[in-house]
Amino acid sequence: MKTYQGSEIRNVAVTGHAHSGKTTLISALLHAAKMTPAQGRVHDGTAVTAYDEEEVARATTMQNAVAFAEWQGVKINFVDTPGFHMFCHEARAALLPVESSVVIVNAQNGVEAVTERVWRYAEEANVPRIVVINQMDHPKAGGGGGLSALIEDLHERWGRTCTPVQLPIVDANGFQGVVDLITMEAFYYTPNGDGRGKITGEIPANLAHQAKEAHEALVELVAEGKDELMEEFFAQGTIPEQHLITALHEAIREDRIFPVLFCSGETNVATDHLLDFLKVYAPAPIERAPIAVRTPAMAAASNGNGGGTATDAPELPTTTRAVADSEPPALVVFKTMSDPFAGRISFFKVVSGTVKNDAAFENYTRRGQEKFSHLSIMQGRKAVEVSELHAGDIGAIGKLKDTLTGDTLGVKGSDILVDLYPVPEPAMTYAIEPKSRADEDKLAPAIHKLMEEDLLIRFYRDPQTNEFLIAGAGQPHIEAIVSRLKKRYHAEVTLKSPKVPYLETIRARGEAHGRHKKQSGGHGQFGDCKIRMEPQPRGAGFEFASEVFGGAIPRQFIPAIEKGVVEAAARGHLAGFPVVDFKAIVYDGSYHDVDSNEMSFKTAGRLAFKKAMEVCKPALLEPVMKVEIEAPDEFAGAIMGDLSGRRGRPQGMTSKGKTTVVNAEVPMAEMLTYGTQLTSMTQGKGSYRMEMDHYDFVPQLVAEKILANAKRPVDEEEE
Repeated sequence: MKTYQGSEIRNVAVTGHAHSGKTTLISALLHAAKMTPAQGRVHDGTAVTAYDEEEVARATTMQNAVAFAEWQGVKINFVDTPGFHMFCHEARAALLPVESSVVIVNAQNGVEAVTERVWRYAEEANVPRIVVINQMDHPKAGGGGGLSALIEDLHERWGRTCTPVQLPIVDANGFQGVVDLITMEAFYYTPNGDGRGKITGEIPANLAHQAKEAHEALVELVAEGKDELMEEFFAQGTIPEQHLITALHEAIREDRIFPVLFCSGETNVATDHLLDFLKVYAPAPIERAPIAVRTPAMAAASNGNGGGTATDAPELPTTTRAVADSEPPALVVFKTMSDPFAGRISFFKVVSGTVKNDAAFENYTRRGQEKFSHLSIMQGRKAVEVSELHAGDIGAIGKLKDTLTGDTLGVKGSDILVDLYPVPEPAMTYAIEPKSRADEDKLAPAIHKLMEEDLLIRFYRDPQTNEFLIAGAGQPHIEAIVSRLKKRYHAEVTLKSPKVPYLETIRARGEAHGRHKKQSGGHGQFGDCKIRMEPQPRGAGFEFASEVFGGAIPRQFIPAIEKGVVEAAARGHLAGFPVVDFKAIVYDGSYHDVDSNEMSFKTAGRLAFKKAMEVCKPALLEPVMKVEIEAPDEFAGAIMGDLSGRRGRPQGMTSKGKTTVVNAEVPMAEMLTYGTQLTSMTQGKGSYRMEMDHYDFVPQLVAEKILANAKRPVDEEEE
């Protein structure tokens, strides 16, 4: 395998809405570059970047995957990303190791909800975008208004700088090739060939005038960015081809122009021209701005203690590290794959310096030592060993001891930390139950391996019910996790309905007397306290105070009363949900010189709490989600009507081109089956995301239904 310098590398994230053909296009590009003997297909599981068993079964990309193509002296690293809204955090994570994003637009449907979202992600990350209109072979390419309407829509959404650098050649037989508006040449292809076309000297007569106008518009747009080009343009009426190529490359790198290209991944038409374009116009890693890093060494120098560790992360000073071989070797792990046979495989971006096989590195994040044996680059799930990787390249290494996603490694003494993009909080929680004792033993290790792959997964035991809970982005995400547990780790579990994490609180102030007395010969038990409970604002939590004076209760027993109140609050009062946002004040009581002890006062505190809840107007609280829904304009009315039926409170609507974005606050209990309903309501064109926002009171009628199905907690100390 040839070693590539930073100037000979192109790192590209392939992003877009689900079913826009990203995985198929990457397979076509690899075949066009002769990296594969035949073109891989998604439907039969042969696509290079669709190797996960769940992705193959569902025909949907769910995690990032990496592949590479060697093309005319450069290496192009592709990161295939999910397009389903539930896995958009993966698409965002893919923008860290790349210098450009190819945004795939479905030629039939145009810009869809996730297309808009990944565009915003790239914009926030300052990653240049190249728009590719894919599936041009489809009879309905261009939608109802034709390709001109599709280009107008791109202009409305992303500005006039989103401009074609090609025109598609379409005749009665379908998509035949493209006209290059830079060189003014036509490329013709044989559909379902190997993706390599032949250049002709003539542009089709029916496109000649349109191509001339589009070329002039492109030249003028490129010239707008530079004074010297404007002077050349006004003097000559055009820009020489070589100057135009250099200027367009610079404009793309600086986010001043977003080129639009056309191709078909399914029939492998114009894919070689896309490879040519990426080689010439996509930025190389060494052209990117220095990467923002945090430096423990600077923190140590500034406070003069000579220390500073990676655990100081939140307070570390920020600086930059140039992507250059001359800098000390450093890399950041952006993805982890757990292979049942090969073990843990860590995907990394070489931030600086040169990473060589058998090198020893320090994990700056965890302070461990790692040996890099069998340095590789990944072609899907196949590892291709290399001797070294230069600054800006993407590689992989297997079986590191302690390294996980997000860790930064490098040579000792040149510590830096590179931050990944933040992962959103899970939106849905299910209970899972192992089917057997053997499954229970396998469950925790297996899920922790999956958590290394997917940072969004949460797994824990509910202290109230002792159930295992698993949290993820939504129902399909969690179902895929359960399926992986069975297929990959042979751990079978039963998935139960998601639990809504209700809470309880009080609405009014109240007082109560808790008295615990038990005499059974010898030393007895005696605890006596009076408490007052008051409601607190939402989110304030629990507060305890003592107003006891005159020694009514000895000081050493006050903490025991607090502990009793806390334990009783955790068990709930109405329906077994924790009681929150209240203040408990112990203000009086009595004790016995012999029979009083901490256990007696803890029991008295529990009894006082229970009696106080009866007079403090207890109420249920429910989690309210912040929801963002994106769908074509024609479905906005149906979405708003459906939200009102779910007790939703709309917070505003915005329009982005032909897409409406609805923001609302909706109780979690009403969103558990929303994904299926939204798909049905919008013909599969809508998407949504939600995150926990706050807790609010449950309406009385709804609360009555919840309480009717819940078991009221029993305090064993009541008798």
